[in-house]
Amino acid sequence: MQISVNDQMIEVSNHLTVALLLEQLGKSTSGMAVAINQEIQPRTCWDSRLLNSGDNVLLFQAIAGG
Repeated sequence: MQISVNDQMIEVSNHLTVALLLEQLGKSTSGMAVAINQEIQPRTCWDSRLLNSGDNVLLFQAIAGG
């Protein structure tokens, strides 16, 4: 199935959770926030939230600065 991750279409397997997507993309979960279809996903749901074909996923990484 195809989903959009940060405005780039990618092909992923069915039955993919948010946690597995982050793992496959090699993203650290530390300081990460995830929105699916413009709705923030609580970290407690990442292991169970399944992605659907056509989902728009945005990944946000906190950046320290001053």
